[in-house]
Amino acid sequence: MSVQDTHIDSFTEFVESAEPRLRRALVARYGHQEGREAVAEALAYAWEHWDRVSGMDNPVGYLYRVGRTRGTWGFRPAVRLPHPEPSNDPPWFEPALPAAIESLPARQRTAVMLVKSHGYTYDEAAELMGVSRTSVQKHVERALQKLRKALEVTSDA
Repeated sequence: MSVQDTHIDSFTEFVESAEPRLRRALVARYGHQEGREAVAEALAYAWEHWDRVSGMDNPVGYLYRVGRTRGTWGFRPAVRLPHPEPSNDPPWFEPALPAAIESLPARQRTAVMLVKSHGYTYDEAAELMGVSRTSVQKHVERALQKLRKALEVTSDA
Protein backbone atom coordinates (compact mmCIF):
# COMPACT_ATOMS: atom_id res chain seq x y z
CA MET A 1 0.00 0.00 0.00
CA SER A 2 1.42 3.39 -0.98
CA VAL A 3 1.74 6.41 1.29
CA GLN A 4 -1.02 8.12 -0.74
CA ASP A 5 -3.35 5.14 -0.20
CA THR A 6 -2.66 5.19 3.54
CA HIS A 7 -3.32 8.94 3.58
CA ILE A 8 -6.65 8.48 1.78
CA ASP A 9 -7.67 5.52 3.97
CA SER A 10 -6.96 7.37 7.21
CA PHE A 11 -8.89 10.42 6.03
CA THR A 12 -11.83 8.28 4.85
CA GLU A 13 -11.95 6.50 8.21
CA PHE A 14 -11.84 9.85 10.02
CA VAL A 15 -14.70 11.27 7.91
CA GLU A 16 -16.87 8.22 8.53
CA SER A 17 -16.57 8.61 12.30
CA ALA A 18 -16.40 12.41 12.60
CA GLU A 19 -18.81 13.72 9.96
CA PRO A 20 -22.07 12.81 11.78
CA ARG A 21 -20.98 14.57 15.00
CA LEU A 22 -19.67 17.58 13.10
CA ARG A 23 -22.86 17.78 11.02
CA ARG A 24 -25.15 17.64 14.07
CA ALA A 25 -23.21 20.42 15.79
CA LEU A 26 -23.02 22.76 12.81
CA VAL A 27 -26.62 22.14 11.76
CA ALA A 28 -27.66 22.93 15.34
CA ARG A 29 -25.78 26.21 15.07
CA TYR A 30 -26.58 27.33 11.50
CA GLY A 31 -29.60 25.35 10.34
CA HIS A 32 -29.81 22.53 7.83
CA GLN A 33 -28.47 24.04 4.61
CA GLU A 34 -25.85 26.36 6.05
CA GLY A 35 -24.73 23.78 8.60
CA ARG A 36 -24.14 21.17 5.90
CA GLU A 37 -22.20 23.70 3.86
CA ALA A 38 -20.07 24.52 6.91
CA VAL A 39 -19.37 20.79 7.35
CA ALA A 40 -18.29 20.52 3.73
CA GLU A 41 -15.99 23.52 4.16
CA ALA A 42 -14.52 22.09 7.37
CA LEU A 43 -13.90 18.67 5.81
CA ALA A 44 -12.36 20.25 2.71
CA TYR A 45 -10.04 22.17 5.02
CA ALA A 46 -9.22 18.90 6.84
CA TRP A 47 -8.31 17.20 3.57
CA GLU A 48 -6.08 20.08 2.49
CA HIS A 49 -4.30 20.06 5.88
CA TRP A 50 -4.65 16.37 6.75
CA ASP A 51 -1.02 15.95 7.82
CA ARG A 52 -1.54 18.56 10.55
CA VAL A 53 -5.20 17.85 11.41
CA SER A 54 -4.68 14.08 11.76
CA GLY A 55 -2.12 14.66 14.52
CA MET A 56 -4.37 16.87 16.65
CA ASP A 57 -5.73 15.77 20.02
CA ASN A 58 -9.26 16.94 19.11
CA PRO A 59 -9.57 17.21 15.32
CA VAL A 60 -13.40 17.23 15.39
CA GLY A 61 -13.46 20.15 17.84
CA TYR A 62 -10.93 21.99 15.69
CA LEU A 63 -13.00 21.40 12.55
CA TYR A 64 -16.13 22.56 14.37
CA ARG A 65 -14.33 25.87 14.92
CA VAL A 66 -13.21 25.91 11.28
CA GLY A 67 -16.85 25.39 10.22
CA ARG A 68 -17.96 28.14 12.60
CA THR A 69 -15.35 30.53 11.23
CA ARG A 70 -16.23 29.74 7.66
CA GLY A 71 -19.89 29.99 8.64
CA THR A 72 -19.54 33.53 9.95
CA TRP A 73 -18.46 34.97 6.62
CA GLY A 74 -20.56 32.85 4.34
CA PHE A 75 -23.78 32.05 6.14
CA ARG A 76 -26.55 33.63 8.17
CA PRO A 77 -25.60 33.83 11.84
CA ALA A 78 -28.92 32.52 13.14
CA VAL A 79 -30.59 29.17 12.67
CA ARG A 80 -33.70 29.23 10.53
CA LEU A 81 -35.50 26.13 11.68
CA PRO A 82 -38.16 24.81 9.34
CA HIS A 83 -41.67 25.24 10.61
CA PRO A 84 -43.78 22.12 10.46
CA GLU A 85 -46.23 21.71 7.63
CA PRO A 86 -49.81 22.40 8.71
CA SER A 87 -51.63 19.22 9.57
CA ASN A 88 -54.92 18.12 11.05
CA ASP A 89 -53.03 15.74 13.35
CA PRO A 90 -52.00 17.05 16.75
CA PRO A 91 -48.36 18.12 16.69
CA TRP A 92 -45.84 15.82 18.33
CA PHE A 93 -44.06 18.87 19.78
CA GLU A 94 -45.03 22.32 21.02
CA PRO A 95 -45.77 24.40 17.88
CA ALA A 96 -44.02 27.45 19.35
CA LEU A 97 -40.82 25.47 20.04
CA PRO A 98 -38.98 26.12 16.72
CA ALA A 99 -39.35 29.90 17.06
CA ALA A 100 -38.33 29.74 20.73
CA ILE A 101 -35.20 27.73 19.88
CA GLU A 102 -34.41 30.10 17.02
CA SER A 103 -34.53 33.05 19.42
CA LEU A 104 -31.77 31.63 21.65
CA PRO A 105 -28.20 32.94 21.39
CA ALA A 106 -26.05 30.71 19.13
CA ARG A 107 -24.03 29.05 21.91
CA GLN A 108 -27.11 28.29 24.00
CA ARG A 109 -28.95 26.97 20.95
CA THR A 110 -26.01 24.77 19.96
CA ALA A 111 -25.51 23.41 23.47
CA VAL A 112 -29.18 22.64 24.11
CA MET A 113 -29.61 21.01 20.68
CA LEU A 114 -26.52 18.83 21.12
CA VAL A 115 -27.39 17.74 24.66
CA LYS A 116 -31.19 17.59 24.64
CA SER A 117 -31.95 16.83 21.01
CA HIS A 118 -28.98 14.79 19.79
CA GLY A 119 -28.15 13.07 23.08
CA TYR A 120 -24.58 14.25 23.51
CA THR A 121 -23.16 14.21 27.03
CA TYR A 122 -22.00 17.51 28.47
CA ASP A 123 -18.41 16.33 28.05
CA GLU A 124 -18.94 15.40 24.38
CA ALA A 125 -20.63 18.71 23.62
CA ALA A 126 -17.87 20.60 25.44
CA GLU A 127 -15.18 18.84 23.44
CA LEU A 128 -16.95 19.55 20.19
CA MET A 129 -17.71 23.20 21.00
CA GLY A 130 -14.21 23.81 22.37
CA VAL A 131 -15.45 25.02 25.76
CA SER A 132 -15.50 23.58 29.28
CA ARG A 133 -18.12 21.13 30.51
CA THR A 134 -19.30 23.78 32.95
CA SER A 135 -19.85 26.25 30.10
CA VAL A 136 -21.98 23.74 28.21
CA GLN A 137 -23.97 23.01 31.37
CA LYS A 138 -24.58 26.75 31.95
CA HIS A 139 -25.57 27.28 28.30
CA VAL A 140 -28.06 24.39 28.52
CA GLU A 141 -29.48 25.61 31.85
CA ARG A 142 -29.92 29.15 30.54
CA ALA A 143 -31.41 27.92 27.27
CA LEU A 144 -33.93 25.73 29.07
CA GLN A 145 -34.84 28.60 31.39
CA LYS A 146 -35.45 30.88 28.38
CA LEU A 147 -37.42 28.18 26.56
CA ARG A 148 -39.63 27.60 29.61
CA LYS A 149 -40.28 31.31 29.87
CA ALA A 150 -41.00 31.70 26.14
CA LEU A 151 -43.34 28.70 26.17
CA GLU A 152 -44.89 29.69 29.51
CA VAL A 153 -44.00 26.38 31.15
CA THR A 154 -43.94 26.27 34.93
CA SER A 155 -41.68 23.95 36.86
CA ASP A 156 -44.61 22.77 39.02
CA ALA A 157 -45.66 20.21 36.43
